[in-house]
Order: sequence, then structure tokens, then C-alpha cells
Amino acid sequence: MILMKKRTQVINGTEYVFIDDAYWNSKKKRGEHKRTYIGKKVNGEFIPNKNYHLQQELEKTKKNSRPGLAPITQIKHRYYGATYLFDQIGKALGLTDDLKACFPHMYQQILSVAYYLILEENNPLSRFPHWQRFHIHPFGKNIPSQRSSDLFQSIDEASRMQFFRKQGKRRLENEYWAFDTTSISSFSDALKQVKKGRNKEHDRLEQINLALLFGEQSGLPFYYRKLPGNITDVKTIRHLAQEFNVMGYQKVKVVLDRGFYSQQNINALYQHHRKFIIGTKLSLKYVREILEDERENLKLWPHLLKQFNTYGISRTIDWPYEQVRPYKGDVLKEKRRAYLLLFYNPQKAAKDQTEMNAHLTRLQNDLMRGKRRDYCAREYEKYFTVTQTPKRGRQVEPKQEAMLEAARNYGYFALLTNAVKDPFEALSLYRSKDLVEKAFGNLKERLNFRRMHVSSELSLNGKLFVEFIALIYLSYVKKKMQDAKLFEQWTLQGLLDELDSIELFEDPEHGRVLGEMTKKQEQLFRDLGVEPPSL
Repeated sequence: MILMKKRTQVINGTEYVFIDDAYWNSKKKRGEHKRTYIGKKVNGEFIPNKNYHLQQELEKTKKNSRPGLAPITQIKHRYYGATYLFDQIGKALGLTDDLKACFPHMYQQILSVAYYLILEENNPLSRFPHWQRFHIHPFGKNIPSQRSSDLFQSIDEASRMQFFRKQGKRRLENEYWAFDTTSISSFSDALKQVKKGRNKEHDRLEQINLALLFGEQSGLPFYYRKLPGNITDVKTIRHLAQEFNVMGYQKVKVVLDRGFYSQQNINALYQHHRKFIIGTKLSLKYVREILEDERENLKLWPHLLKQFNTYGISRTIDWPYEQVRPYKGDVLKEKRRAYLLLFYNPQKAAKDQTEMNAHLTRLQNDLMRGKRRDYCAREYEKYFTVTQTPKRGRQVEPKQEAMLEAARNYGYFALLTNAVKDPFEALSLYRSKDLVEKAFGNLKERLNFRRMHVSSELSLNGKLFVEFIALIYLSYVKKKMQDAKLFEQWTLQGLLDELDSIELFEDPEHGRVLGEMTKKQEQLFRDLGVEPPSL
């Protein structure tokens, strides 16, 4: 069944069998080889591994000319509308072609699992056998629980990176990419990157961090990285800039929230000639000095943009760039032009005050009860003084000066950029990072990835990749729904359920007959950029 050339290699006394796949590396301009181990020989007898069995099974499905439409052998009624929608999206985005090129023996399984994750919100993969009986899908067959584990373990790093490169070439180089990280908790103690770290949800479980890159114009995820759970945001940017170079993307422009701000990261972005927009703290000396000069001027009508109900100004500054040069044994120091953008929003001021009041109340209650939370340690000391006497007991007194200083900055925020001088253009681009935050919500809630239920690194890597593929489809549908203002009448689940109700009737004697479609359903397909199905 496997047509590539088999070879053997002795490792530590064991004779392993692998497939030698020769290919041309267009970047390095040379031929290279990729090895896929499929088993071993014991006493001259070939003992296949799970990867070999998986490839054999997948090879049997290659006879189907159209994904999901296997030869008709019995009478069936199956749902077709939603999976047809995903088939067409996959063609439009080049997802199907790129997956087929990178994972020729398993791309249909990857697609089927991704479809299931989207349509069966929050349901575990153990429900796939039931779902697939009633749906047309690319693989066209059942994927039992053990087989899905084999699938995840067969998704290798080289093929994933090849997929990212192929997809990247299809995207716009002139759009900004919003970048952010989130934490995913785990019950497993067998995963190397599961570590104790700062969790935004204050979950007590250990975690990994997931970094995600999103297109500001396309509204689609482009790339992700899995990070150890104890790696902070400020340590990821230099590695990200280097990975862009490895993948051949020289014109990527990034949008980052202030959790990524550090002098080293800004210098790294300048060093790699990256355009950026990044949130910055008001407490930084250079930001604080310019804000004090512009605080009242900022609130004047000429600086108001009604679209955002926000005031904004731009000030050109010199960034103190530094670059360590090991080959010369010195540090290059020079000035680089940057723009500091200052903003004030009255609604944000009211929101900041409400949130701060609630936060201070929680801190005070913690101190009164004597139950401090570790992640609030610095804030307890900043805003309160605690005394204990035999007569008066525990007393918690507010630090007025610290609270006044915080109140002065309600409603203000700042951005730093080397690319966009206009404050409102920069603000519009910066808000694209909301795409990433919503995508993390989709991964954790809709795609059921708030907790990792995998027992090996290979399974985790493979499952993350399939979840990422599902996220691309999900993001495309949501972007189209927003553009067509469909959220005024539909929820995402309601729209998918509406299309999922379209049936395909199959009979060995009469072929395939598409079920009835309403005018409303036909219009939904067109609003999503897809022609309605026909046979």
C-alpha cells in the first residue's frame, strides 16, 4: 500500500524500517530526504508501527475523487449543508490543497475532525462515531478514539511548518498581524512544557502557553507556537522575529499588547526591521513626562475622533536603540524614530474607576479576613497599610496618595509605534488584537480546549494543530457574518445548525439527490461567500 521506497537503519542494535521520501528544497536549491519510520525488523520479520497502519488505512480512501462523497453502496440520508460550506471555504483559502500537500495520507481525517470540532460544540471526540454516521465529511469513514490518537501523533513538526509556509504565501504581506498569548491548563505531568506560571484566570493547575498570530484585515489565524507555561510574554518576541526570518517573511508587521513591552523586545523588532504597534505603560518615565505636558491639551475638541469617542495625539520621539554585537565585542547605540500616541476616552475613565473600586474592595476584604492571594501581593502593599494591635485588632487603612495617582490616569492609555503617525489609524489597527482574544475564547470554549486531556507531547502537538485548522474555518465564518451583519439575526451556532439541516439523499440505483433548500438558506451561503450546493 505504501509506494515510497523502504529503507532500514540500525539504531542501538535494533533494525528500524523507514520510508525515504526524496523532495526538492526550493529555498536551499537542493534535493533533500524526509524519513518516516513505519516499524522495525525482528528476526527478519517486519513489525509495523501505528504510523504504518494509519497510512495503510488512509491509502484505501484515496480512490474517492471528491472529499466526503464515497461510492454509493446503500440508501442513506445524511446532513450535507454545513460540511459543504467548509469544503468550499477550504478551497477558497487553499486549506485543502495545502493540507493535502503537507499531509497526503491524513489530510481528509484532519479535515473531518476539524469539521466535527466546529459543529459539535464542546462535545468530546468520543462522540465522533455517532456524528459521522449522519454527516457527509471529507474522510467519509469512522475515526474511533484510538484512531484519533494515532492521527494526532502522526502530525509531525516538519509538515506543520511546511503548512505554515504555504498558507503564509497566500496571505497579504501588507496587513498587520495581531499577536498574543494565552494559558491552557493541564492535568498531565508527562508533558515537558507544562509548568507553573502566571495564569490570567488564576487556575491552580500547571499550564502551557499558546501564542497566536492573527491577520488584521483577513480576520484569520496565521501561525501559532506552543510555549512552556513559565515563559512570560516579554520573552517571546525575539524568538518570533527570528522565526519570521526562518519562514521567509520579511514584511510582517505586528500588533502587540503592553504585556509584550520591554526595551529588549522593542530593540529586537528594530533589529529585524519589523514594523510594530505596541501598548505601553503610563508609568514609564518618558511616557509620564509627555503625558504631563499634554494631559489637558489632549482633551480638546480638535483631537477628538467621534468614531471612537476618543481623543488622541501623536508625538515623535527618539528611541534609544541598543544592539549587542558579539562579532565586534561592543554595543551599538543610536537613535531610532518612533511615535508615542496618547489617548483619552471618557467611557474608559468611568469603566476604569468602577473596576478599580471593585478591585480595591476585594483587596480590602482579603486583608480584613487575613487571606491574601499570592498574585495580588504587590497591590496589597501599594494601596493599603495593615496594622494589628491587641485592643483594636486588625486595621486596614487606604494609602490615599497611591489611590489619587491611579485615579489621575483613569481613561488614558498609550501606544508606541515605528510605523503609523496618525493616532486614530494606529488605534484602529491596535484594536485588531481583539481578534486574538476572541480566538482564544473560541479555542477554550467552543473548541473545548480549556483543559488538555492528552498524555503525550506528540498527541498534544497534533491536537493543537487540528484545533488550529478548525479555528481558521471558524474565524472565516465569523468574519463573513460580521461583514454581512448576520449577527443581528443569527448566532454562530444557529446559522451553522440552519445550514447543517440540508440533507443529501443517496441511493445506489438513483444516485445522489440534494434535499430541499429554502431561499433563506441559499442567501446565507451567498452571504458567507459560497455558492449554494447543487448536484
